[in-house]
Amino acid sequence: MARPLWGKRLNTASYALAAFAFISALLVYFAISWRPDAASYPIQGVDVSNDEGEIIWPSVEADNVDFAYVRATEGAEVKDPRFLANWQGASQAGLRRGAYHEYTLCRLANDQATNFIATVPRDPDALPAAISLSFAPDCADRPGRSVVISELATFIKMVEAHTGKPIILKMTREFEEMYKVSAAIDRSLWMRRNYFPPDFGARAWVMWQSSSVRLVDGIGGPAHWNVVRQQ
Repeated sequence: MARPLWGKRLNTASYALAAFAFISALLVYFAISWRPDAASYPIQGVDVSNDEGEIIWPSVEADNVDFAYVRATEGAEVKDPRFLANWQGASQAGLRRGAYHEYTLCRLANDQATNFIATVPRDPDALPAAISLSFAPDCADRPGRSVVISELATFIKMVEAHTGKPIILKMTREFEEMYKVSAAIDRSLWMRRNYFPPDFGARAWVMWQSSSVRLVDGIGGPAHWNVVRQQ
């Protein structure tokens, strides 16, 4: 007896669903495990914050991580509650470390720089401090370009006086395209773009946040993965 037509359709649908689930699993695995080729980018590392919770730094170092940027502050008042633990943990694990600040357009640069300086100790061996520039969902302000560039110059002057090193500008495409910061401020660029090398900015980037979802040993969730361009 021939099978009912609906049975054939059901089997076909089941195979299609299984194939879709398999392909989806492969894509997820690729997303969480991918990293740029180490031959092209031999220096690779992470940036972390309180969002990742407690980090087991010896495990991070063992997962081919060369350096770590640690969030210190955000805006004029927020101090990352895990900054000190991450700052010390990265160093104790033998990683080079740097601190970064999440900048907001809703607070004065002077107040934000004061927050960073009060939080991050002077360390001549630390990597240059970084300022992360993006449009935060809790800040709707969009000042004019001249105001933003002037405020950033104030922040940079204060922080560089504290650290003794030129700051790094970490930016999203959206922020750079609106304010063209790289054309106005001559500092090294750290650009964000998942999986594909950044193609924006007034000059070549020095660092690239290549993934925001990579799984790294010792970090209990997706982590930001970064590589350094060889000069």
